[in-house]
Amino acid sequence: MKGKAEVIIGAQWGDEGKGRIVDALADRVDVVVRYQGGANAGHTVVVEGEKHVFHLLPSGMLYPGKTCVIGNGVVVDPDQFLAEIGELREKRKDKARLILSEASHVVMPYHKIIDEAEEKRRSKGRKIGTTKRGIGPCYADKVNRIGIRVGDLLDPDTLRAKIIENLEIKNLLLTRIFNMAPIPFDDLMEKALGWGQQMRPYIGDGTAIVNEALDKGSGVLFEGAQGTLLDIDHGTYPFVTSSSASAGGACIGTGIGPTRIDRVLGVAKAYCTRVGEGPFPTEELGEIGERLREAGGEYGATTGRPRRCGWLDMVALRYAVRVNGLGGIALTKLDVLTGLEEVKVCTRYEIDGKRHEILPSRLPEREDIRLHYESLKGWSEDISECRRIEDLPPEARDYVRFIEENCKVPVVLIGVGSGREQTILCGL
Repeated sequence: MKGKAEVIIGAQWGDEGKGRIVDALADRVDVVVRYQGGANAGHTVVVEGEKHVFHLLPSGMLYPGKTCVIGNGVVVDPDQFLAEIGELREKRKDKARLILSEASHVVMPYHKIIDEAEEKRRSKGRKIGTTKRGIGPCYADKVNRIGIRVGDLLDPDTLRAKIIENLEIKNLLLTRIFNMAPIPFDDLMEKALGWGQQMRPYIGDGTAIVNEALDKGSGVLFEGAQGTLLDIDHGTYPFVTSSSASAGGACIGTGIGPTRIDRVLGVAKAYCTRVGEGPFPTEELGEIGERLREAGGEYGATTGRPRRCGWLDMVALRYAVRVNGLGGIALTKLDVLTGLEEVKVCTRYEIDGKRHEILPSRLPEREDIRLHYESLKGWSEDISECRRIEDLPPEARDYVRFIEENCKVPVVLIGVGSGREQTILCGL
């Protein structure tokens, strides 16, 4: 992949294993870039039996000699950022060069307070399922042009003016709408100045570094957070995240032109999961859903919440192929299906008598959707030691082939376990 730019995105509702795929491919590139989202994402990487969970840091941080960039499209929680850096340093795993874009926005304490208060005020049917990490309110301030950027933390005069302006509005909201205590200026100013001093060694021009790397012919891997179906524009709105989680976000969140992208790789589980509220047509509420959850360890890396689980949804996956222009699929957690006599795949919906093979822009309630499933034969053999597609049982190979034929996109990588080495490369 030397000299190429590749985007890794989630092709479902997030939690597909993007961090694990980025880690598996990072040795082929020079630069790894995180381009959107915030600490509401959790990318889990297992190396030599040790688990690392990154909420803000790019998943390439465990490789010596790499450059890792947090792009301008990310909203940064300074406390989380410093905690992750500190943990890596403690373990002597801070091997990569890290650049934090000065143009990325800062998640302030009032963003988290407002995020939680707004979710509490929503009626049961209107709850979004936010992680309460302040992501939405921070992006709202960014769009409203009153946000505080990472570079502002290094300029006391600019920082002071922006905090005063924000607290005028936020404290009115906290005291008069939510009946909460106001945030004192002095405490917040002191905290923000402290962040700036601790983060100073990492702050730089992320856009320039990424473009310069591409100009030199370096390999660059762009890492998205969440998933296509949580994209603010293309997801199951309003049950979505607050940023562009699809492939287009890589350009917006790093300042590169779309002509510089060579390929987009979509990460999909061999089944489906979703955290939080919102449509999930293939969700299994009974024994199968519970089995997938336990076998797959389906609990959120950020919140610990149990994930909703169900069969693979080909209607949604074909939509992700179209929206992102996918050139390949990285299929994760194929091993979780081991032991099932039958594996089901949803291949189309029927809504109001009309057949849908690609996800419609608006999904009705689940009871108004008729799902068409196809059943494939399962397998019982342990596949965790397989390193070539030929090593897989015939039934597992048939399952992979079924996905390729239905999506018209090749499966180029297969995950057969959580470890870095438990990966089958079949088209990279």
